[in-house]
Amino acid sequence: MLDSAQTVHVVDDDPDVRTAIEFLLEARGLKVTTYESAAQFLKSYDPAAPGCIVLDLALPEMSGIELQRALEARCSVLPIIFLTGRGDIATSVHAMKHGAADFLTKPVEDGALVAAVFQALVRNNELRAMRAERDRITERMARLTAREREVLELIAAGRLNKQIAADLGTVENTVKFHRANLMRKLDVNTFADLVKMVERAADFKKPAP
Repeated sequence: MLDSAQTVHVVDDDPDVRTAIEFLLEARGLKVTTYESAAQFLKSYDPAAPGCIVLDLALPEMSGIELQRALEARCSVLPIIFLTGRGDIATSVHAMKHGAADFLTKPVEDGALVAAVFQALVRNNELRAMRAERDRITERMARLTAREREVLELIAAGRLNKQIAADLGTVENTVKFHRANLMRKLDVNTFADLVKMVERAADFKKPAP
């Protein structure tokens, strides 16, 4: 399901291309904003705003690839659909490796572009949901004391309370106390939920493929 607040940002130095894409997408009920350059887009870029980008590869001053790199450095979750007037396999491979949603050759077929845009908007929803979950888990993990983090790591490793107490040089009741506290701070009610949260936190720390 799409978000009505999502905007398709069209960045192309050709006014005819911008107008044609804007007309095409607005006819499908989408909100569209156009820009004649990468610099103009960056001036109005809002990292919290949902949507996607239809981006010309060969832009003056700052190319489409350079804009992609700039957004990657800002941890943007706006999927990018590249448009190019020539088939450049090396560039397309580079763009896709760095997270491009699609790479289409001009003149692009209306159906192909519309399909790519809708897929990118769905992906944007997924990425924003993942980021919200990551932020929520990170905020909860930050509530834990150093000792509670130690207990949590040992719980995640499958250690029992008695074993954790021996590992930490304390008594089992103290471990139970820490365990109850960390579960309260992490807002989980069951051991299964606790393990799931630890696994998700570990996933977020892994580098992107």
